[in-house]
Amino acid sequence: MTIRVILADDHPMTRAGLAAYLEEEGDIDLVGQAVDGDEAWRLVETLRPDVALLDIRMPGADGVSVARRIKAEGLATSSLMLTSYDSKQYVVASLRAGARGYILKTTTPEELAQAIRVVAAGGLYLDSEVATAVGGDQDFFPESLSAREREVLELAARGLSSKEVAERLFISERTVQTHLASIYDKLGARNKTEAMLFALKYGLVTLEELLEA
Repeated sequence: MTIRVILADDHPMTRAGLAAYLEEEGDIDLVGQAVDGDEAWRLVETLRPDVALLDIRMPGADGVSVARRIKAEGLATSSLMLTSYDSKQYVVASLRAGARGYILKTTTPEELAQAIRVVAAGGLYLDSEVATAVGGDQDFFPESLSAREREVLELAARGLSSKEVAERLFISERTVQTHLASIYDKLGARNKTEAMLFALKYGLVTLEELLEA
């Protein structure tokens, strides 16, 4: 299955380099390019790509704003942030805006392609360098997840549906949904993306566990 991608970056050389690489990937189809956030949104509206590869800082609407609008409109497009900024502020803002991934421009071409594939499948992808911005916090966590809840959360983060999680763990789909509701309540999360953010922050799961095949 081909993954349809749009690319938004205001730096011509960066955009050209990324486009050249992506066009060599057999399962990735670069269907549009934008020089700013406003153009990126227009491409998302008209082309409905599987993945929007967005720079954070751009003229007009920034990448976070585009991701937030994609989420608000309920579109199937997954937002993947590609940026030079690794601060916790940007990571948190991006994920809460609905982004499914966050990687740095220093990443390898191979990791970029893998990130696109993961978010296109509904998973969450954080650059290994970025993970330290939301991971490793050993502050007191008032109510940790049970072993079963952790299993459910890990599988759901990789893009598995409730039915698929149920089949993998040999439990009912209704039980999976009950576990997810409990997870959201314990973590104070409104959705799966926020749940994963808090789980990473408090060390309940690791990036390696999320990306494990």
